[in-house]
Amino acid sequence: MQPHIVIPEKTLKAIAALLSVALADESVLYMKTRKFHWNVSGESFMELHLLFEKQYKELEEAIDEIAERINKLGSKTIGTMKEYMELTNLKEAPGKYPARMEMIKELLADHETIIVHLRKAVDECADKYKDAGTADFLTGLMEAHETDAWKLRRYL
Repeated sequence: MQPHIVIPEKTLKAIAALLSVALADESVLYMKTRKFHWNVSGESFMELHLLFEKQYKELEEAIDEIAERINKLGSKTIGTMKEYMELTNLKEAPGKYPARMEMIKELLADHETIIVHLRKAVDECADKYKDAGTADFLTGLMEAHETDAWKLRRYL
């Protein structure tokens, strides 16, 4: 059953598509952050190991919230790596294990990429779709990425 919340079904589907891209980005960044958590070594090992763990746990929570938001708007939520890779704005590097400073730079670049795309999605939800709820939701997500990017940037 579709929700009756004054937003037309076609618009709800378009918003769900925007959210699915955000879900894909969060999921890819989650896996990359976990990979770096598992493989970081050298100076500041424990500090970075714990920072990456904190960040992937935050991403895990965001993933669940995005998936639930998609469902609240009446759509099904994607959930496979294939689907994520088709939608994500991020790049993976299979078989590559960068040094800790390169890990930080890569995660920072990914957070910044997500921030740019979320900022566009916020504007689209607010202006084009008139969905203040999703615009607000995505703004909170963007702010969390800004905080994580700031923390990573401090290491450089």
